[in-house]
Amino acid sequence: MIDFVNQSNIAVDITLLEKIATRISDKDVELIIMHDQDMRILNKKYRNKDKSTDVLSFPLNDFGVKEILLGSIVICIDEASRAAKLYKHNLEYELALLFVHGMLHLLGYDHENDCGEHRDVEEKLLAEFGLPDSLIIRAGM
Repeated sequence: MIDFVNQSNIAVDITLLEKIATRISDKDVELIIMHDQDMRILNKKYRNKDKSTDVLSFPLNDFGVKEILLGSIVICIDEASRAAKLYKHNLEYELALLFVHGMLHLLGYDHENDCGEHRDVEEKLLAEFGLPDSLIIRAGM
Protein backbone atom coordinates (compact mmCIF):
# COMPACT_ATOMS: atom_id res chain seq x y z
CA MET A 1 0.00 0.00 0.00
CA ILE A 2 1.11 3.55 -0.70
CA ASP A 3 0.75 6.29 1.88
CA PHE A 4 0.32 9.16 -0.58
CA VAL A 5 0.99 12.83 0.13
CA ASN A 6 0.51 15.22 -2.78
CA GLN A 7 2.01 18.61 -1.97
CA SER A 8 1.55 19.80 -5.55
CA ASN A 9 -1.44 21.38 -7.22
CA ILE A 10 -1.50 18.68 -9.90
CA ALA A 11 -3.88 15.72 -9.63
CA VAL A 12 -2.04 12.40 -9.56
CA ASP A 13 -3.65 9.00 -10.08
CA ILE A 14 -1.65 6.38 -8.16
CA THR A 15 -3.49 3.29 -9.45
CA LEU A 16 -0.52 2.15 -11.56
CA LEU A 17 1.91 3.00 -8.75
CA GLU A 18 -0.08 0.81 -6.35
CA LYS A 19 0.25 -2.13 -8.77
CA ILE A 20 3.98 -1.52 -9.07
CA ALA A 21 4.43 -1.25 -5.30
CA THR A 22 2.56 -4.52 -4.73
CA ARG A 23 4.65 -6.27 -7.39
CA ILE A 24 7.97 -5.07 -5.96
CA SER A 25 7.47 -5.42 -2.19
CA ASP A 26 4.98 -6.57 0.41
CA LYS A 27 5.88 -3.57 2.58
CA ASP A 28 4.08 -0.24 2.51
CA VAL A 29 5.80 2.82 1.08
CA GLU A 30 5.30 6.53 1.55
CA LEU A 31 5.12 8.60 -1.64
CA ILE A 32 5.43 12.37 -1.53
CA ILE A 33 4.92 14.54 -4.61
CA MET A 34 6.34 18.06 -4.38
CA HIS A 35 7.46 21.03 -6.46
CA ASP A 36 10.99 22.11 -7.47
CA GLN A 37 11.64 24.52 -4.61
CA ASP A 38 10.88 21.93 -1.93
CA MET A 39 12.81 19.19 -3.72
CA ARG A 40 15.80 21.51 -3.98
CA ILE A 41 15.79 21.94 -0.19
CA LEU A 42 15.72 18.16 0.35
CA ASN A 43 18.41 17.52 -2.24
CA LYS A 44 20.69 20.11 -0.64
CA LYS A 45 20.09 18.79 2.87
CA TYR A 46 20.55 15.08 2.12
CA ARG A 47 22.84 15.02 -0.94
CA ASN A 48 24.57 18.42 -0.67
CA LYS A 49 23.38 19.31 -4.19
CA ASP A 50 21.83 22.76 -4.45
CA LYS A 51 19.33 21.96 -7.21
CA SER A 52 16.10 20.13 -7.70
CA THR A 53 16.13 16.48 -8.73
CA ASP A 54 13.53 14.07 -10.06
CA VAL A 55 13.38 11.45 -7.31
CA LEU A 56 14.85 10.82 -3.86
CA SER A 57 14.51 7.67 -1.79
CA PHE A 58 14.80 7.33 1.96
CA PRO A 59 14.91 3.68 3.07
CA LEU A 60 13.84 3.21 6.66
CA ASN A 61 16.44 0.51 7.21
CA ASP A 62 19.02 3.30 6.93
CA PHE A 63 17.55 4.64 10.16
CA GLY A 64 17.47 1.29 11.96
CA VAL A 65 13.72 0.83 11.52
CA LYS A 66 12.47 -2.51 10.23
CA GLU A 67 8.73 -2.12 10.32
CA ILE A 68 6.15 -2.69 7.61
CA LEU A 69 7.08 0.62 5.94
CA LEU A 70 9.87 0.18 3.40
CA GLY A 71 10.66 3.88 3.27
CA SER A 72 9.81 7.12 1.52
CA ILE A 73 10.01 8.14 -2.11
CA VAL A 74 9.86 11.82 -2.98
CA ILE A 75 9.14 12.78 -6.59
CA CYS A 76 9.38 16.26 -8.04
CA ILE A 77 6.28 16.84 -10.17
CA ASP A 78 7.99 19.66 -12.09
CA GLU A 79 10.98 17.50 -13.06
CA ALA A 80 8.60 14.65 -13.98
CA SER A 81 6.48 16.96 -16.16
CA ARG A 82 9.55 18.27 -17.99
CA ALA A 83 10.88 14.76 -18.60
CA ALA A 84 7.50 13.50 -19.83
CA LYS A 85 7.44 16.28 -22.42
CA LEU A 86 11.08 15.76 -23.39
CA TYR A 87 10.71 11.99 -23.84
CA LYS A 88 7.23 12.30 -25.39
CA HIS A 89 5.19 10.19 -23.01
CA ASN A 90 2.56 11.01 -20.43
CA LEU A 91 3.08 12.17 -16.87
CA GLU A 92 1.62 8.96 -15.44
CA TYR A 93 4.36 6.93 -17.15
CA GLU A 94 7.09 9.27 -15.98
CA LEU A 95 5.85 9.09 -12.41
CA ALA A 96 5.74 5.30 -12.65
CA LEU A 97 9.26 5.20 -14.04
CA LEU A 98 10.53 7.38 -11.18
CA PHE A 99 8.58 5.31 -8.67
CA VAL A 100 10.15 2.05 -9.89
CA HIS A 101 13.60 3.65 -9.67
CA GLY A 102 12.89 4.88 -6.14
CA MET A 103 11.47 1.55 -4.99
CA LEU A 104 14.60 -0.25 -6.12
CA HIS A 105 16.74 2.20 -4.14
CA LEU A 106 14.58 1.46 -1.10
CA LEU A 107 15.36 -2.23 -1.59
CA GLY A 108 19.08 -1.52 -1.59
CA TYR A 109 19.90 -1.31 -5.30
CA ASP A 110 22.44 1.38 -6.13
CA HIS A 111 23.24 1.99 -9.80
CA GLU A 112 26.18 4.21 -8.86
CA ASN A 113 28.00 1.37 -7.11
CA ASP A 114 26.68 -1.94 -8.44
CA CYS A 115 27.65 -3.89 -11.53
CA GLY A 116 24.43 -3.32 -13.43
CA GLU A 117 22.03 -5.12 -11.08
CA HIS A 118 19.85 -2.05 -10.54
CA ARG A 119 19.66 -1.44 -14.28
CA ASP A 120 18.78 -5.07 -15.04
CA VAL A 121 15.99 -5.30 -12.47
CA GLU A 122 14.65 -1.88 -13.44
CA GLU A 123 14.54 -2.76 -17.15
CA LYS A 124 12.60 -5.97 -16.43
CA LEU A 125 10.04 -4.17 -14.27
CA LEU A 126 9.58 -1.36 -16.77
CA ALA A 127 9.03 -3.86 -19.57
CA GLU A 128 6.55 -5.78 -17.41
CA PHE A 129 4.49 -2.62 -16.90
CA GLY A 130 4.95 -1.29 -20.45
CA LEU A 131 6.90 1.75 -19.31
CA PRO A 132 9.55 3.78 -21.20
CA ASP A 133 13.35 3.58 -20.82
CA SER A 134 14.78 3.72 -17.36
CA LEU A 135 16.53 6.67 -15.78
CA ILE A 136 19.74 4.69 -15.82
CA ILE A 137 19.52 4.14 -19.58
CA ARG A 138 18.62 7.80 -20.19
CA ALA A 139 21.60 8.90 -18.10
CA GLY A 140 23.88 6.54 -20.03
CA MET A 141 25.03 4.59 -16.96
